[in-house]
Amino acid sequence: MPLILSLMTCVVSAISIVRAQGLTAPALAMWPSAWALSWAIAFPVLLLMLPVVKRVTAVIVEM
Repeated sequence: MPLILSLMTCVVSAISIVRAQGLTAPALAMWPSAWALSWAIAFPVLLLMLPVVKRVTAVIVEM
């Protein structure tokens, strides 16, 4: 599940770069490295946060 969720960084990094740089060739060339960096951060964070999110969700559902 964290792997699939972390793929969302693809969309987020593309939106961020296009918003900041415009839809240009240099911006599109920069996007793969931006995605790689954001994925490298997001995947471990998701792995660490998943147990916490599951517990919080369980508490909310039981209310």
